[in-house]
Amino acid sequence: MLTGINHLTLAVSDISKSIYFYQSLLGMKLHAKWKNGAYISCGDLWLCLSVDTSRRYSSPSETDYTHYAFSISKANFPLLVNALKENETMMWKENKSEGDSFYFLDPDGHKLELHVGDLNQRLKSCQFAPYDGMEFY
Repeated sequence: MLTGINHLTLAVSDISKSIYFYQSLLGMKLHAKWKNGAYISCGDLWLCLSVDTSRRYSSPSETDYTHYAFSISKANFPLLVNALKENETMMWKENKSEGDSFYFLDPDGHKLELHVGDLNQRLKSCQFAPYDGMEFY
């Protein structure tokens, strides 16, 4: 049912430093940035940098927005979500962004997401409703 990794979201403490690191040092392509985040790509990999103040603390007990998203077709999305719910998989977040997403924990507490859509669809959606301070490149 899964077709690959959809995107990676990394919680960061300073968006400017993170953009510099990923774009300037590692050579990734910057697509958009806003007050609390950025969209970058590395080949086909979509990377979201998201400011999360809890990231400043290195305590393992702190939680942040870092998670791993997997692509899934629109047709298979409800089937897998229902299967996860039937198996009492714990959700860790409600979807508030463009496209169908389901945020859940694996048995060890790793944050995962099923997502229908891709970076181009997200960027088009953001052009109609941009995040605070968002710029496009």
